[in-house]
Amino acid sequence: MDALLLALLACLLVEMGDRCQLLTLALSVRYRNRAALIAGIILAAFANATLSAIAGGLLSKTIGPDARTLLLGLAFLFGGVGLLMPVKRPDLLTGWRIGPLLTSGLGLFILAFGNSAQFLTAAIAARTADPVLTAIGAGMGMSLACIPVILLKSQFFIGLPLRWIRRIGGILLLIAGAAMGLGALGLL
Repeated sequence: MDALLLALLACLLVEMGDRCQLLTLALSVRYRNRAALIAGIILAAFANATLSAIAGGLLSKTIGPDARTLLLGLAFLFGGVGLLMPVKRPDLLTGWRIGPLLTSGLGLFILAFGNSAQFLTAAIAARTADPVLTAIGAGMGMSLACIPVILLKSQFFIGLPLRWIRRIGGILLLIAGAAMGLGALGLL
């Protein structure tokens, strides 16, 4: 259960105000079919989470507990740095003519490939040795970050203090990552 909750919260946090949410906003303005957009987001989120969790699960069998903790600490550090960095505008996929389901699914899958949430998911799966619950939690976290954007559109960005969420979240992840890393190295 720790893997599910940690993955859900970590992925939800690092996706706040990030490029996936910005792309989701652009797609929700472009397409009126909310159900297809939501289905595409869920498919992309769970596909990315599953791949990451499988990689982390395989990695957990090859490295020791301190190395797994160090990996998670590094993932938290990278996630924290990512939250503190300015967000670049994503490609809005205006040339894609494959409908809302495939555009949102493939577009978000490609955009999220290799981002902080994916690295965190792999590290959590490696640390907890529970790739199934990690994948479920990460998929839920990524989905929960984007689905409200479809439902609320720009009101989502107006109603939440995303700049402060990103700053405070970034600082918390940096502190937690540093503590984990130093602990894994025996320096704390």
